[in-house]
Amino acid sequence: MGMAYTVHLFNFSRNGYGEQKEMRDLWVEKYRPKTVDGYVFRDEAQRSQVKNWIKEKTIPHLLFSGNAGIGKTTLAKLLFNELEINDLDILEINASRTNSVDDVRDKIVNFVQMIPFGDFKVVLLDEADYLSPNAQAALRGVMEEYHTTARFILTCNYPNRIIPALHSRCQGFHIAKIDQTEFTARVAEILITEGVTPDLDTLDTYVKATYPDLRKCINTVQMNVQDNSLLKPNEGDTGEADWKLDMVELFKAGKIQEARKLLCGAVRPEEMEEIYRWLYDNIELFGDEEKQDQAVLTIKQGMVDHTLVVDPEINLAATLIRLARL
Repeated sequence: MGMAYTVHLFNFSRNGYGEQKEMRDLWVEKYRPKTVDGYVFRDEAQRSQVKNWIKEKTIPHLLFSGNAGIGKTTLAKLLFNELEINDLDILEINASRTNSVDDVRDKIVNFVQMIPFGDFKVVLLDEADYLSPNAQAALRGVMEEYHTTARFILTCNYPNRIIPALHSRCQGFHIAKIDQTEFTARVAEILITEGVTPDLDTLDTYVKATYPDLRKCINTVQMNVQDNSLLKPNEGDTGEADWKLDMVELFKAGKIQEARKLLCGAVRPEEMEEIYRWLYDNIELFGDEEKQDQAVLTIKQGMVDHTLVVDPEINLAATLIRLARL
């Protein structure tokens, strides 16, 4: 009886709590590449550069730039792993929340002035474009003073917001978006590894709604997997992403007028610029090459007008009307 009870508890932990714990694992962390071979670089020159740093067991100050969710932080952590940097020699700061001059002086200086356990300490400043200009100026001095024992890796979405003095002290490393086909293959590979065989058209909808943000796509599909199946967008509970997924479905069906009405009622003002970029990234939705060329010109004009008009919503609606008439 005692043995049966023990087995029962074991099964409960595997099939009950154990499954819940597995479902709580974030796929973006679970499948984050930890080696150079698992990372997709812009080109072979960038791959060779990273491999050379690993071979030499050192890195310069670095500035990683690129779109959100493209792999900037992943590359930084990959370097930590490949260079075998002691965890106690790593300081990670999200500059969107910690961005004042005092933060730079107190947290960073207190960290880098201590003797490293290994060859050098590393400060990872995520979203460094949120640092105030004064904080960036203070950081410049810290980078110079402690260059023999500390390295800095800055990540940003908008490199133009980083002051020239930091650009000159860092080696720039732009992380370009990966090809949409490869993007889709990455998400499909994760799904298959998790025992999910996705319907390709359904997966394509999630890809088009989130590309080039791979992190967002992985998170979104994870939220919409039930019983080893990827739900269609209108069957899941995707929260804020609902309207984007619905928008993709309408565009794929050629229902641009309906998509316009949905967009103008759902998109926030700060998201409107992203819509123009999304239209360009998914230009194949508008037909053959000739129509695609016309669509590019229409989207470009919409972006120009976006900076001039009083009401961006009306401008977006007008752009979508022109696209529907192609």
